[in-house]
Amino acid sequence: MSTPGPDLVELVVGPPAHGGHCVARSADGPVVFVRHTLPGERVRARVTQARRQFWRADAVEVLEASPDRVPSVWPEAGPGGVGGGELAHVALDAQRRWKTTVLREALTRIGHLDLDGLEGEVAVEGLPGDDEAGGLGTRTRIELVVDADGTAGMFRHRSHDVVPLSSMPLAVPAIAELGLFAPGRWSHLRPGTRLDVVAPSVGAPLVLVDGEPEASGRGPARGSVREVVPTAFGDLTYRVRASGFWQVHRRAAPVLVDAVLGALRPTPGERLLDLYSGAGLFALPLVTAVGESGRVDAVESEPRAVTDARRNLHAHAGAALHEARVDPASLVALGGDPVDGVVLDPPRAGAGPAVMDALADLAPQRVVYVACDPAALARDLQVATARGYRLRTVRGLDLFPHTHHVEAVALLERA
Repeated sequence: MSTPGPDLVELVVGPPAHGGHCVARSADGPVVFVRHTLPGERVRARVTQARRQFWRADAVEVLEASPDRVPSVWPEAGPGGVGGGELAHVALDAQRRWKTTVLREALTRIGHLDLDGLEGEVAVEGLPGDDEAGGLGTRTRIELVVDADGTAGMFRHRSHDVVPLSSMPLAVPAIAELGLFAPGRWSHLRPGTRLDVVAPSVGAPLVLVDGEPEASGRGPARGSVREVVPTAFGDLTYRVRASGFWQVHRRAAPVLVDAVLGALRPTPGERLLDLYSGAGLFALPLVTAVGESGRVDAVESEPRAVTDARRNLHAHAGAALHEARVDPASLVALGGDPVDGVVLDPPRAGAGPAVMDALADLAPQRVVYVACDPAALARDLQVATARGYRLRTVRGLDLFPHTHHVEAVALLERA
């Protein structure tokens, strides 16, 4: 590593790491986590944070480019720009190889898991239609902030500065057609106002202003949306609070439902648990699969999500909703009748060792873990395997093209 200026460094870039950066190392300097680059490149990078143990930097000039580098599909997310598009300069197939490397590295280095004995290879796959569209136009939900001039933008990476945008190419066409980024479009709102834009699978898109539906002049403002998910049981309809959680990618819900059902293999009469169940995305097809003789216990702590789930599951007597935190106490309370299978979809921090231990105490035959953070997944899988479970499959899904985020669905079976 050479230093051509007080805040510029020349780097030969090493492997990718979780978080959207690559690691550069040098004998005469600290480890550098550098964004907007690719493994094997030689770049000139601007240091954005200098700590004793490591530096952070943005590649601002490419001296030797990787063959996987392409013109950025979203330049406003480039060096010094907004967060949320850190791989926009990487070819789509190379993004998936990048995420595969990160996922496999987390499972082996953090989880100390042997991947050689798994059924199938651990690899990140794209969703239907993404290759044809270049990974663009996938997001049905975006978050924006109003700047001082009344223009919608996003926060600069690792900053509270608002960068006005001219477009958001990751959003579905229905959002792109709203004219959200016209100069002064939001001048009637105070700077810093949050805009949440939702394009459901059924009905027109809507905008939430600081969490409240914007009056459109086309009738009453909607507080909820309908989502239709194609499944093996036909199309399932969900009503979801507009400000509530729903999968962002336009095809994520059906792909995840298919992945979970394929791994768990529910059959009539079984008792299943759906932990961190949200609005019931998995609970609805699961209770359909186990039939009238089966039961699904869904556990969710967010009261408004539980309200949504009650609407979505009201026709199924075999669904039992529990408004509670997923913790050892709530899992003990679900004991008694044997548990055949479990689905858990925890937040980014993961379930944690106490929950994984309590889950193992229930001794389900199969556990399907849906994860949005490879490191948290690896730690939790390590606990499960120490308790006698065998990791059978890990399937990576590219639900967030042009970002570093990756989803994974892992199947554990009791030995």
